[in-house]
Amino acid sequence: MELQGSRSARGCRFAIVASAFNQEITAGLLAGARKALAEASVRDEDVTIVHVPGAFEIPVAAMRVAGTGEFDAVICIGCVIKGETMHFEYIANAACQGIAEAATATGIPMALGVLTTLTEEQAEARAADGPGNKGREAALAAVEMATLFRQLQERAEA
Repeated sequence: MELQGSRSARGCRFAIVASAFNQEITAGLLAGARKALAEASVRDEDVTIVHVPGAFEIPVAAMRVAGTGEFDAVICIGCVIKGETMHFEYIANAACQGIAEAATATGIPMALGVLTTLTEEQAEARAADGPGNKGREAALAAVEMATLFRQLQERAEA
């Protein structure tokens, strides 16, 4: 037997935790995620957007949102661009590791849409409209995981 998530998530509920820092980039990621969810038959009323100040705050907000039991998956959107100090490494590591820990702790799938780029140009390219938009890719991963987990739940209840 093989189980696999679907590209259609009608009836699933999603939270998007989006960082305000580097907003010109995260706005593009958020738009890509919302468009992908719409293409997956997710209704606007089944999407909740939670705004946080920066990437460092994403994991704790994602954990809190997942803990409500209202959502099938959480999409984490942010952008950390390397600067001249070690700050980039600390924040990128904390955000990515924190999101993984939040998913493991809650059992709710969390999709990583946090860019960690060396330049603003790299970030802009990954947030541009189109199939390469990393917010879109994160939303598609969340759709597949949410629908896979629903299948697993249905099997457990059968």
